Amino acid sequence: MRCITIGLGVQGPKRIKAAGPDNVATVDPVKPDADFKRVEEVPLDRYDAALVCTPDEVKLPLLSYLLENGKHVLVEKPLFADSEDDLLRLKALAQKTGATCYTAYNHRFEPHFVNMKRVLSSGELGEIYRCRMFYGNGTARLVRNSEWRDQGSGVLPDLGSHLLDTLLFWFERPDYDFRIISADRYENRAFDHVVVGGEPHDGRGPRFELEMTLLSWRNHHTTDIFAEKGSAHIESLCKWGPSTLTVRKRVLPSGRPKESLDTLEQPDPTWDMEYAHFKRLCGTGAGNIDNDLWLNRQLKDLADEALSRFPPPPATTA
Repeated sequence: MRCITIGLGVQGPKRIKAAGPDNVATVDPVKPDADFKRVEEVPLDRYDAALVCTPDEVKLPLLSYLLENGKHVLVEKPLFADSEDDLLRLKALAQKTGATCYTAYNHRFEPHFVNMKRVLSSGELGEIYRCRMFYGNGTARLVRNSEWRDQGSGVLPDLGSHLLDTLLFWFERPDYDFRIISADRYENRAFDHVVVGGEPHDGRGPRFELEMTLLSWRNHHTTDIFAEKGSAHIESLCKWGPSTLTVRKRVLPSGRPKESLDTLEQPDPTWDMEYAHFKRLCGTGAGNIDNDLWLNRQLKDLADEALSRFPPPPATTA
């Protein structure tokens, strides 16, 4: 498969490395070492797929152009739209041309995320009571200094999209009411620390608590799942290693649980694994826009709630 990479910022070089010799050209309007400034300049017969690593506001027109021309697309998360109709139109275009439209959520390929899904699917923990996740990095100042990142609802779509997609991965498409518990602007114009809660519509199912921040000076992730027959816990990601998965089996009526601990110290495997997954999808025409529709709906509602309850302070004049 021949692919081009559009956008040479943070993620573009990672995608180029994962694609290896498949990558035949690069596109970026400002980077001097890019082969082309606009995707329309790339001859259509030179590539089969595109890796789209651009700011959010240009994704929809880019994807429309690519899918209309039958090009498979991997686009960096999140894929948002003001109207669901825009996403449905992309889905229809992909179906019409047989092209794959895949939004990348590389944490689905994190080894312990995959192992956690196996634990949950096995039923060995019994009824799941609560899932709590924390995802933080220390990019507040980088975001504040960016020309396009420190706006809107800030960390909520950036890291919150990863956490909500992980719920999709582990629990499929939960029928939940999500709400903002807190949303703060400690250092940035947009939110740099947000906590979200989730409860099932019918009252049956685990409660969710999702915390995301740009103020964790050492990048970190934790997951804690508490259940009827035990609990399961993830500490860190491979890229920040070591990463651990701990599964505890409850002892009744009480006592120290039986415990299994799996620790990984290895380079981040998710970029290569996700690119291989994308290539397999391109042979089938399958995509994941239905996930984008769910995520778009949840994050739009949460952003509206956060901005309504916690509006930015009024601008001051000198």
